[in-house]
Amino acid sequence: MADPADIYRTLPIAHRADVAVIGGGPAGFGAAVAAAEEGADTLLIERWGFLGGTATAGGVNPFMRYMSGDVVVNAGVFGRVLEALDARGARGGRDTTDRERRQFDPEVLKILLDEMTLAAGARLLFHSFMVDAIASDGRVERAVIANKSGLQAVEADVFIDASGDADLAARAGAEFEMGRDEDGLCQPMSLFFRTAGVDTDRLPTYEQINELYLPEKAAGRIDNPRDDVHGAIFTTHPGEITHNATRILAHDGTDAVSLTDAELQGRRQIRELMAFFKDKVPGFENAYIGSIAAQIGVRETRRVIGDYVLTRDDFEQAAKFDDAVARGCFSIDIHSPTGHGLYGQRMPAGDWYDIPYRCLTPQGFDNLLVAGRPISCDHYIHGSLRVMPIAVSTGEAAGAAAAMAAAQHLPTREIDVAALRERLRARGASL
Repeated sequence: MADPADIYRTLPIAHRADVAVIGGGPAGFGAAVAAAEEGADTLLIERWGFLGGTATAGGVNPFMRYMSGDVVVNAGVFGRVLEALDARGARGGRDTTDRERRQFDPEVLKILLDEMTLAAGARLLFHSFMVDAIASDGRVERAVIANKSGLQAVEADVFIDASGDADLAARAGAEFEMGRDEDGLCQPMSLFFRTAGVDTDRLPTYEQINELYLPEKAAGRIDNPRDDVHGAIFTTHPGEITHNATRILAHDGTDAVSLTDAELQGRRQIRELMAFFKDKVPGFENAYIGSIAAQIGVRETRRVIGDYVLTRDDFEQAAKFDDAVARGCFSIDIHSPTGHGLYGQRMPAGDWYDIPYRCLTPQGFDNLLVAGRPISCDHYIHGSLRVMPIAVSTGEAAGAAAAMAAAQHLPTREIDVAALRERLRARGASL
């Protein structure tokens, strides 16, 4: 039987770029915009027909915290997204006291991300799924993608893995970890959904809703391992609520069979929850399902082993690094892999932890960077840095670094990180 690698090496190069970005979610978008604006011929490859990842296909709303007290911790490209949403009246929910105004309209965001990516000068390739990689001597030679045109080879000077699951890095042979140390279990998945037609003025409090929920769960009419129903997340439109209320345990986001079952479980839980809302919760009598996310929300899979592994200690010490290229302030937020409870640990107001460039450089590779939630870290701090604002920031850093490496014909770990930090500051990033 032929070795697939031999077949992949015979594929003609369908796409060539200075920088190729795998994945068009928050991290990949940030990477592509930065790389292209820094002068690199940039190709962004995305599995869906639109950008945004968890923010659009995943239905995750709102953005998590990007301010610590009065300090704006995630700015740069992410800040420009917020400004553009504001200009279109597509940001901010019902809570007028929320300075961050974190809710957004995902359909407007889809159009916005297209425009920003193209304006930066990046090329887009949609409906394309990364299936394998050819690597040797510390370099990714080519990525193999599948789409309507068949199997195609992609060649680049520098690759950025923004797949969310470290798919490119893993298939290239990079070392990685998954889950918590004691049993390898990852955080549960959640399938987001949105209800419409809700009389939001009549909604009970969070505590009152859970007084109605717990007897239904105890009676077996709701088969959901969550101990509570997440509070209502109001959208940018009247009568709409986003729900982060499902919980799918012990599934593997890197396995197709497991992902399939997770999607099925998620929709079954939505059916039960919707029946509960309409039957028991005031304000939902005329409500209906406005949308179910096109893709289940995966909180945790692979974490690449980089030149530095960011840890829970770094979070607790609000660690600062000379080679910091991004930073985070969101709480450690770990949904129990076994189903019950939530572990949370807050960052003191006005402080943050740095993310060093070394977390973006997988050990043993010279032309590969990782951005978003698979960067080099432990299970605990991953529960903080996995969120969208931080993903955009690490993506922007990876994109700017990749452009420097490609232009100077240098290995990614040999670029001048001080110069990279200056470029990021000039771009408006918060360091």
